Amino acid sequence: MSTKTFKAFYVEETEEGSFNSEVRQVPYSFLPKNEVLIRVRYSSLNYKDALSASGNKGVTRTYPHIPGIDASGIVQEDRSDKFDEGDEVIVTGRDLGSNTSGGFGEYISVPVDWVVKLPEGLTLETSMFFGTAGFTAMYGVKRLQREQIDPEEGRVLVTGATGGVGSLAVFFLAELGYDVVAATGKMNEESFLKLLGAREVINREQVTNVGNSLMLSRKWNGAIETVGGEMLDAVIRQTNHDGAVACCGNILGHELNTNIYPFILRGVSLLGIDSAICKMPMRLKIWDSISKIDVSKLPNRFITTVHLEGLKDEVERILKGRQVGRVVVIHD
Repeated sequence: MSTKTFKAFYVEETEEGSFNSEVRQVPYSFLPKNEVLIRVRYSSLNYKDALSASGNKGVTRTYPHIPGIDASGIVQEDRSDKFDEGDEVIVTGRDLGSNTSGGFGEYISVPVDWVVKLPEGLTLETSMFFGTAGFTAMYGVKRLQREQIDPEEGRVLVTGATGGVGSLAVFFLAELGYDVVAATGKMNEESFLKLLGAREVINREQVTNVGNSLMLSRKWNGAIETVGGEMLDAVIRQTNHDGAVACCGNILGHELNTNIYPFILRGVSLLGIDSAICKMPMRLKIWDSISKIDVSKLPNRFITTVHLEGLKDEVERILKGRQVGRVVVIHD
């Protein structure tokens, strides 16, 4: 290309343990040499992006770095010949934005097997309404469905319900006919969660402040649990016979202290969701399912749009637990 630099949200380590982020021009040589070069049109902000942007080396090992685990855009070049120039595509998960330059830059260069052709029913913009958060939420729905957790079987719980994954899990489940209970620490967002489709909104402490009994009264048939720690343990102990809990988060901790009885006396299944390294056949099925959801039913305030220059404030917001819904990043 004739242009020698591209615009990006660039994070660098200024001294040991100190990090700075800014929007600047970055040379094309900063990009890895992979098969597919994509002009990014939209990205989105996830909690993992905020960690990377603030210098968390558990997410990003080396700096300088361009975060952004989601990207949608237009193929500029594909040395594998799988995609044509001009194809509209999505890249989410894998190593994008973690240790590979991500969607907060105007260009990404990725392996061909990371790239998904944009499904019919989505646009480059609306695909980022969902991004990794929506992909993870729909993966959780599919894991529950695989365990035959059907709408007529009873209530389904979603924890961390105002977050990116949680809010979209509420929306997807409700659109598919499930009776959704949304658990949150932000009870001021009850009306927002009901707009997404929650039948009932409860304070998260109603899930966790339930004592230490090995098993508790059965309150839901399935759950998409997004925060981990003591919440996951409490959810498991309150899940119905033959129920299932799909888990995907660790904000409350990475350790699970629980007991065997819900599994061997109630037949509860604990289902993992690994959205980053999801195999391509399942990845395509998940995006196909998302493309069939009516995006127009999302509440107006669900999407916040920013340009790269507005990202720093949104990173601070999500790290402080103040983000509600999704932040979509628009590249000029």
